[in-house]
Amino acid sequence: MTYPERVLRVAHMKRSKCTTLAIHHRPGSFSDRWIEYCTENSIRYDLVNCYDSDIIQHLRSCAAFLWHWNHYDCRARLFARQLTYSLEAAGKLVFPNSRTCWHFDDKVGQKYLLEAIGAPLVPSYVFYDEEEAMEWAGATDYPKVFKLRGGAGSSNVLLVRTRSEAARLIRKAFGAGFSPINRRASLRDSISAFHHCRTHHTARGLIGALFRCVIPGDIERRMGRERGYVYFQDFIPGNKHDTRVVVIGNRAFAFQREVRRNDFRASGSGSTILDRKKIDTEFIRLAYEVSRRLNLQSTAYDFIRDESRGPHLIEMSYAFPANGQVAKCPGHWDGNLKWHDGKMWPQDAILEDMLAQIAVRSAEGI
Repeated sequence: MTYPERVLRVAHMKRSKCTTLAIHHRPGSFSDRWIEYCTENSIRYDLVNCYDSDIIQHLRSCAAFLWHWNHYDCRARLFARQLTYSLEAAGKLVFPNSRTCWHFDDKVGQKYLLEAIGAPLVPSYVFYDEEEAMEWAGATDYPKVFKLRGGAGSSNVLLVRTRSEAARLIRKAFGAGFSPINRRASLRDSISAFHHCRTHHTARGLIGALFRCVIPGDIERRMGRERGYVYFQDFIPGNKHDTRVVVIGNRAFAFQREVRRNDFRASGSGSTILDRKKIDTEFIRLAYEVSRRLNLQSTAYDFIRDESRGPHLIEMSYAFPANGQVAKCPGHWDGNLKWHDGKMWPQDAILEDMLAQIAVRSAEGI
């Protein structure tokens, strides 16, 4: 969207008296900037609490509802998708909508979805029977990457080098299961983040990780253990970084994330490269293709290339850090892969797309 178009659409929202936005505020999430944007541009909004039993009544008069819910929010995991679908059934605009969020924090769900549309997903394998998993483990080649279906920042991601390591994980998957929080990995990652960048934020993260090694946190206690399935992906060697592409409407932001030292994972490394000249535009094209095919509002995609230079998509997510690298990108690519200079808050892009939809509905009398 060009600057004049943005101004005109915001002006339209100011004139309309029936365009109230409802925002669930979670400090540290997208809602911080949404509220700031609405205040700056005199956009009417109401703050609501999604956890109220009568939330549907509170949302009856709103035109659109925005809630950046977190995969580690145990309460949100219980009903966020159901609330979203219910509001859509009532004709409300919602962010994230059902298409955008149903596969959030579910790598197994993403496997089926991306395979179904022919996206270049890293070859992935899921089993719901221990014997079948063991048979596959005895016949496949190694290394493989083991993952739980949920988790961010490469938590619960392991490099499996041998059949015996795979067998141990399979037995655990169909036995005691796995904690949704890998405390040891969390501590290692917190130490690495603090070593890489010594700030109050990384210091607090390190202290929290040390504390959780002794006393399990509320999230770990309430989410239960992951069991009854096992999930692996092929290991794609030779990558010193991955490329994250975030598509929001007709904007694609991208940056590289360097692989951690003495590791194979890039997610959560904290080391990024924002130089647009280093971005592989094939990844931009593929990200747009998936977003358009699935009609997604906002999605982050992680890409790598294999040894023959073929592109591979690792995973996808509607949510990403509210104050992360997207806002630091020097510009974005539009749907025709044309570059546009200028930084932009991704939260602004999400909100402006929502405001544009409201404006269209208002003009059509919906």
